[in-house]
Amino acid sequence: MIFVDYIAPLLSLILIEIILGIDNIIFISVLSQKLPEAKRNKFRMLGIGLAMVSRLGLLTLVSWLIHLEISLFHIAKIEISAKDLILIAGGLFLLYKGSKEIFEKTETNESDTPKSKKNTFAKLLAEVLVLDIVFSLDSIITAVGMVDTIWIMYVAVAVSVAIMLFASKPISNFILKHPSFKILALCFLIMIGVSLIAEALDFKIPKGYIYFAMAFSFLVDLIQLKLTQRKEKRLGRKILKPSDPGGFSQRAQLPT
Repeated sequence: MIFVDYIAPLLSLILIEIILGIDNIIFISVLSQKLPEAKRNKFRMLGIGLAMVSRLGLLTLVSWLIHLEISLFHIAKIEISAKDLILIAGGLFLLYKGSKEIFEKTETNESDTPKSKKNTFAKLLAEVLVLDIVFSLDSIITAVGMVDTIWIMYVAVAVSVAIMLFASKPISNFILKHPSFKILALCFLIMIGVSLIAEALDFKIPKGYIYFAMAFSFLVDLIQLKLTQRKEKRLGRKILKPSDPGGFSQRAQLPT
């Protein structure tokens, strides 16, 4: 049947590719905020475009991906392959990047820190490219394990990247507007880094656990945000209310 053989695998793969692409969107959204506002949209589009190129490029090298899983050496009875080395490098990079960003947000004063030449468009885009390759490797290996038809993989990748492209701007603007969610996003990247290293060492942490934990944390943070906004509105109304006895609204009575 067409539905069972093609449509169902295609829809399932698109959904999984979108879920695996959340890591890309968050990382690109965080890095885009280091650039002037005029360049952020271009940066996000190029970053996600590179994600699609890297995914499609790896799809053409399916046979090469199989060789990446061949064991190169052992560490304490754990087989280490080229894929594992890539995952470890990507995980360490995420740990470093996430920890560094959190430190800068919590322990330094951004107004006292001069803008250096380090945060250039090309440098940040290079960082995105490195993580795109790592995330794409995980994504494509998952796709190869699920589907045998190559055109379904291509369509699923193209559709999922298009959805990521539309979702990146709202997510980036939301993180920019609410700094507490940026810290949450950085913690999410650190968790992904830990999971990549664990996977390379044959200790796989189910992605569902990570995404559920982050979704729950996001929900708690969202509730806290709503409560804070409601409290600020009430406080604002109380300050602006001109009916308090003896307040500024009462004019002083001059003696006649």
